[in-house]
Amino acid sequence: MNSPAPMAAIFGMAGLSLTAAERAFFLRSRPAGYILFARNIDKPSQVIALVRDLRALDSSYDPVVLIDQEGGRVQRLKPPHWRHAPPMADFGVLHARDPGKASEGLRLNNRMIGAELAALGIDVDCAPCMDVPVEGAHDIIGDRAFGRDPAVVAALSPPACEGLIDAGVVPVIKHIPGHGRAASDSHKELPVVSDDLTTLRANDFAPFKALCATPLQDLCFAMTAHVVYQAIDSQRPATTSKAVINDIIRGEIGFRGLLMSDDLGMKALTGPFDARAAAALDAGCDLVLHCEGDPAEMEAVAKGTGPLRANGQRALAAVVGIRRRPRAPVLDMAASGFRVADLLRHG
Repeated sequence: MNSPAPMAAIFGMAGLSLTAAERAFFLRSRPAGYILFARNIDKPSQVIALVRDLRALDSSYDPVVLIDQEGGRVQRLKPPHWRHAPPMADFGVLHARDPGKASEGLRLNNRMIGAELAALGIDVDCAPCMDVPVEGAHDIIGDRAFGRDPAVVAALSPPACEGLIDAGVVPVIKHIPGHGRAASDSHKELPVVSDDLTTLRANDFAPFKALCATPLQDLCFAMTAHVVYQAIDSQRPATTSKAVINDIIRGEIGFRGLLMSDDLGMKALTGPFDARAAAALDAGCDLVLHCEGDPAEMEAVAKGTGPLRANGQRALAAVVGIRRRPRAPVLDMAASGFRVADLLRHG
């Protein structure tokens, strides 16, 4: 008999190891995955033990383990145990000088990130950031993006994804359909974008649409933006908007893989956590994400979340298979690091 589908949720946890209460909650709720933050990370042996503990909770299914390891100012694994990777904007600068070398360096850089994650048992990286910042936007995206030209973002997103996939790690393209023109930080408040649909299509949506026209989209997750696009739905952010998810993300952009929400705990969203979770899933998200590790909030999210639906199960199975694919040869991390640095400096 097949085991029941896991819960359509990804949860964080409070510390370096599971508490008894977290262990009991995760056993009961069976989330589809877990996400790690700096508070969960000390040294490699500790992270490996935590990831193994999470996966050993229930042998009837295979949860994914996520992290934000973009490079630059957003990376949870830091020196001295892990490399400090450059921000993605550096590769956009290199692209202006030499597009080929930018793609080479970026794929190698992200393969190095992926190799570090895979060594710990982490199989999903919440990267790359495919947003296109505009003049006057909040700097929450900033140098996390490849640049302000949608053509450059479209050109560099595939090698960024390919580098992670080479290492057996699933990329998460974000923040679909685009966070780059938001004038506020969605961690703190709800951004509202008033630009017309023609502008959004030509700029914000374009890199996502370009990637979704390739086979790469079948090897990626996508993460929604907690942003209101008034030209599409003036009342709800993308995460909880059927119009944005059905008409734009699934329709115009054409993303057919596993769609997850950004963190339900961000202040862009309001209301009880069970209602937040239910609204995101009802709008068309396959998974909801809750990051803080707060026990009461997690219980509420679980209350508003059902089992992973059939489409989500198929998409999850497809991308989880990445870590079982034959890997590229093992990297010489020191030589690879020198090559990336040399390309960025002199390429």
